[in-house]
Amino acid sequence: MPPTTRRPCSARPPASSAACRAAHPAAPDAVRPAPRPITAGDLQKFVLVADPQVSPDGRTILFTRRHTDDRHQTVSNLWIVEAPGGEPRQFSSGGKDAMGRWSPDGRQIAFLSGRQKPKSQIFLLPVGGGEARPLTQFPEGSIGEFKWSPDGTRLAVSFRPADPDFTEEARKRREEKGLSEPPRVIEEPLFRLDGDGYFNRQRHALFLVEVATGRTCRIFDRFRDGGFAFAWSPDGAELALAANLDPDAWKKPWRSRLYRFRLADARLTAVPGQADGSRSSVAWSPDGTRLAFAGVLGRDVLWGARNQDLHVVDLATGHTRNLTGGHDLCLEAAILSDCREVEWLSPVHWSPDGRHLFAEIRRAGVTNIGRFDAATGALQDLTDVKAGQVCLGNLSRDGRTFALRLGSPTRLDEIAAGSLARRRLELATVTGFNVPLFEGLALSEPETHFVTAADGTRVQLWMMRPPAVPRSRGKAASVAGKTPRGPAVLEIHGGPHAQYGACFFHEFQVLAAQGYTVFYANPRGSKGYGEAFCEAIKGDWGRHDWTDLQAVIAFMEGRPEVDPRRMAVMGGSYGGFMTNWIIGHTDRFAAAVTDRCVSNLVSMAGTSDAPILPDTYWAGNAWDRPETLWRQSPLRLFGKVATPTLIIHSEGDLRCNVEQAEQIYSCLQVRGVPTRFVRYPASTSHGLSRGGPADLRIHRLGQILDWLGRYLRPSGRPPAPPARARRRR
Repeated sequence: MPPTTRRPCSARPPASSAACRAAHPAAPDAVRPAPRPITAGDLQKFVLVADPQVSPDGRTILFTRRHTDDRHQTVSNLWIVEAPGGEPRQFSSGGKDAMGRWSPDGRQIAFLSGRQKPKSQIFLLPVGGGEARPLTQFPEGSIGEFKWSPDGTRLAVSFRPADPDFTEEARKRREEKGLSEPPRVIEEPLFRLDGDGYFNRQRHALFLVEVATGRTCRIFDRFRDGGFAFAWSPDGAELALAANLDPDAWKKPWRSRLYRFRLADARLTAVPGQADGSRSSVAWSPDGTRLAFAGVLGRDVLWGARNQDLHVVDLATGHTRNLTGGHDLCLEAAILSDCREVEWLSPVHWSPDGRHLFAEIRRAGVTNIGRFDAATGALQDLTDVKAGQVCLGNLSRDGRTFALRLGSPTRLDEIAAGSLARRRLELATVTGFNVPLFEGLALSEPETHFVTAADGTRVQLWMMRPPAVPRSRGKAASVAGKTPRGPAVLEIHGGPHAQYGACFFHEFQVLAAQGYTVFYANPRGSKGYGEAFCEAIKGDWGRHDWTDLQAVIAFMEGRPEVDPRRMAVMGGSYGGFMTNWIIGHTDRFAAAVTDRCVSNLVSMAGTSDAPILPDTYWAGNAWDRPETLWRQSPLRLFGKVATPTLIIHSEGDLRCNVEQAEQIYSCLQVRGVPTRFVRYPASTSHGLSRGGPADLRIHRLGQILDWLGRYLRPSGRPPAPPARARRRR
């Protein structure tokens, strides 16, 4: 049985559970095997949990559990566990089930399932037992989000149909007739999205679904940019919408507004007194008089450099209060991992009495839960985990039980329950799926350090030693031969406006297990250190961030564990940009790995899924004023690059198109610099390393280890090219 003992919120997430220990009894000390190094293939043994949702009565937590089967396919089902602690048990069995949501009375669960491929539908499953039944009969397309009405009789659903020429049914008809795949005739500026694919002219609309009959009605479809948020009013008579209804919404992202949609007569009314800005994550107060939302007020809303603040607006007067502005916090300060999807925005929930709002507080790589006074913005930290993640799901009806996820740098996330006791949350982990595996692994515990950049900026970094390497005691230890110098890797995160932090990162652990000391940092541009720190690189990549990373590199070179001749640099997305930038400025690294990179901002302005708008985040444009974009493009520096470089990219990447990688590969090949280009198929996307097929992710890690092993070996000399490469010459 998982532990039921409540623990102080400051304690670290537990490493095991009684249930797992009982199912996998420990061997006697004399025969217990020594912990082994983690491998790339261990990815297939991970159990990943997500989206915890506590029942209205606070007794049971519903969550999504995922694992990889023998055919490298992801199996996703709903599981439940008692909030006080108990044996987790499987609740659904479709293999493609997720997004479970309790009905208001707690008697049934609505969830999204892809079991009727290629169509995804919303299913209903009684909590007391029975078979799941499909509620909706949408055509092939994409269900974005759904929410129960307060009385449990309806669901509000966002849905976007697939382009009729590109459905599975249309493909089969063409094959029967011997016809070619049709062209895409596009007139809309936004017609694709990374990870979502090509949707052409189709957009999400808002539907109402009757739970008793499944009857479905489209109620609103004026969302020009395809994105919107919605919430039910407490009496069920209205829906609040956060949306941009401007005909040129993609050019004017600051035209987002809050609306009230009355269901009785489909009347749409704007909340009064609204300024320009972006708005999302809307939540109606329990008394129906206010709306909470996440947003950035003003026109400077692109790319996420500014803080995403928590606001409360009075529906009668339009008066808006910024609750987080005085704390310099951002609700969109994502902490990156390769074992879960990026969670950009924090959930936001009202307390039952309407006096407070709960949200995640993401500071300096750590996530805790905070409570904001809805009238004054005063913040109370409900948890104080120092090196880990406490991630919020939802609250019980009485606001006393929280559904949570807990994780740390040496433990994958597990489900937890939080009990609100006065001004603190008492936490209890209620699953332990990964305990048997992790108890047999030798893992690296990150150390936190700070360095000071040349201009005085303080920068946080982490260092992970190979598990078998003892902690050094300074340079004297190295001189005495107690700390052998070895290879090191600098990892740079993407975003750029995101952050590394205290969560499990499989890639880092695999590198450390292979003998590399791993360094990762949050230079300027990162979230988690205030708005000014993040905005420092707005439209100016490669200056302040490079200054900060030079301080990190100097720190690496000064470590007694590190051989400065055997260092590598690597990163993905913006991290790929900085990798390219660094090897264009220095030859201090023996090898580089640039993954899903940015190399040429001029071409990216037209090939990314989100066109770069002129004179917004960057000055100028890509056609007749490209100077700023070109000055910040690493490609212009590649005439000087001599670092052996592994290039990794997905052909289906719609965010940083594969042409970004092709440009630097061609340059390095023409110049005779050792390089390898690994192209993953068009079925993969920008997020391959964290959400792609397991076999391809393992292959990717194998390519990285092979490349680093070739150029960071003790001799420091690259080996002869492989036989196949020699024959091509």
